Amino acid sequence: MALSRRTLLAAVVAGGALAGCGAGRGAEGGGAALAPASTVAGSPEAPSVTPAATPSGSASGTPSGAASTAPSVAASPSVAASAAPREPGRAELVQRYAAVAPTAWGVDLPGVVTGLPEGQRATALTFDACGGPGGSRYDAELIDFLRAHGVPATLFLNARWIDANPHIFEQLAADPLFEIGNHGTVHRPLSVTGRSAEGIAGTGGVGEVYDEVAGNAHKLTELLGHPPRFFRSGTAYYDDVAVRVVADLGERIAGFTVNADGGATLPAAEVRQEVASAPPGAIVIGHMNQPGHGTASGVAAALPGLLAAGRRFVRLSDVL
Repeated sequence: MALSRRTLLAAVVAGGALAGCGAGRGAEGGGAALAPASTVAGSPEAPSVTPAATPSGSASGTPSGAASTAPSVAASPSVAASAAPREPGRAELVQRYAAVAPTAWGVDLPGVVTGLPEGQRATALTFDACGGPGGSRYDAELIDFLRAHGVPATLFLNARWIDANPHIFEQLAADPLFEIGNHGTVHRPLSVTGRSAEGIAGTGGVGEVYDEVAGNAHKLTELLGHPPRFFRSGTAYYDDVAVRVVADLGERIAGFTVNADGGATLPAAEVRQEVASAPPGAIVIGHMNQPGHGTASGVAAALPGLLAAGRRFVRLSDVL
């Protein structure tokens, strides 16, 4: 897939915005960027991060705009678990990678999917909800627009965001337009050495990588009745050892081709330009946890023209 390479490397050096957790530019600041157009079909034990508690509440029926045949959120997790391969435990992974040192760091490493399969003419919209202070709000305008136009998307939800929005989570999970991805337990870059990105400290060892990935995966498995297929770290940064750990835990890392909203910092006009110029086969990253910023308005301005031109939109699992 031949895509232009506008500004990824410059954005990475300058600290391109991928966090989307706060209201200001700060550590998130920087312009939108294109990732390279490639699709890729040892440290000591760190203290454990306790996974967040499962949110309370029950499904509130079919959400607005969803088909009446929407699947139940509370499918039996035991059925899914019995069919899944055995997940390696925390201690097992710590031992497995104890003597392995990382050699690469970034948003586009082998094992990170940064575009749809070769020849795919659709586009995948993905939106992150980061959770935590300043990151647990809900952009209803964005989601309502997608529903009104029948545009599917993959939603990467952090455990803290789920805890803050249990009923909204149930509605999103029951809506067949959307699939739910794993955005981590406390929204950290994945590193086995504590390396930071966007001003956010990374995980400090293999054990903390496990906590960040598996903590929210277990939550989602219980809530959805099946494990999430895709993972995206806080800031979308990884080292190569962490990428291997995610694969061992049975998830695929979803990177991006187009950074649509610069961590929810770009104005609507720039978001519109980024989304409208996304080529076929692109994975577009944006944020659904910063209402009132430019994401919803920019997406709403860009999509009608793409739809009129025949562009098809897919969830990641539809083509990967």
